[in-house]
Amino acid sequence: MVIMSGETSYPSSLTFQPVLERIATEVAQTPGRGRPADYIPALAACDPRRFGMAVAELDGTVYGVGDWREPFSAQSITKVFTLALDLAREGDALWEHVGREPSGNPFNSLVQLEYENGIPRNPFINAGALVVTDRLQTRTGDAAGALLEFLRAESGNPALAFDRDIAASEAANGDRNAALGHFMASYGNIDNPVPVLLEQYFLQCSIAASCADLALATGFLARHGIRADGGRLLTQSQAKQINAIMLTCGTYDAAGDFAYRVGLPGKSGVGGGIIAVVPGRCTLCVWSPGLDERGNSVAGVAALDRFTTLTGVSVF
Repeated sequence: MVIMSGETSYPSSLTFQPVLERIATEVAQTPGRGRPADYIPALAACDPRRFGMAVAELDGTVYGVGDWREPFSAQSITKVFTLALDLAREGDALWEHVGREPSGNPFNSLVQLEYENGIPRNPFINAGALVVTDRLQTRTGDAAGALLEFLRAESGNPALAFDRDIAASEAANGDRNAALGHFMASYGNIDNPVPVLLEQYFLQCSIAASCADLALATGFLARHGIRADGGRLLTQSQAKQINAIMLTCGTYDAAGDFAYRVGLPGKSGVGGGIIAVVPGRCTLCVWSPGLDERGNSVAGVAALDRFTTLTGVSVF
């Protein structure tokens, strides 16, 4: 069954479950699933063969397959929600402190900051995410806590929590992020003490959530800024802006290839998760811990590629 929307064919909700099951079968037969993020010791032991995928419709109906209810470390996926929370509070003033352009460099690179005067290229590389977390910390006094409260509300899961072991592991191996924070502070682009900022940032990245949780939590971007309870978080223009930055910057320095293969705004994390948005229709989250050399889930990208190919759902 297919629903027609303008020039685009969308599958009805009845077809999502068999599509997900077909994708899971295909992924299970695919060799070469990548390697977990071994530079974070607490993530290194994850099994790269694990796989889960969920689709959430605008009304909160969720379909899933595999390990779709298994919590995993959200990592950089959380950058989308922190960006939304800060943009809702300060609006366009945020863009004086962080750019909106693809970086073309690894997510933890220091290279561009010096010749761009401490202004990160976009909110999804580590330097940009640190700036956004810093600004949210200034406005809330507890950036990580505000983020966790938001994710609990949007997912409908009050049990979501920080993984303190993951946070401690990242803190013990966080010299590069500390360098980024101090470097930007030297340009006046960080307001809070760097140790405070790093604590908030590592807690933010450590949040454990499932594919179902994250697909539901991302719904406000498919609803053009409307939260699960019907309240407005972002203007329609702001939701469009975040979706656009996800499309161009959301998968590190592989964003062009992701847009080419998947055709949806997406954001990945080195825990192996990827969220994706079909504006006006649904949201997705896929998880598999094996990463490629750019930090994106091998099976996750393949699964989203198959989803848009099989369903015809895309922003293009």
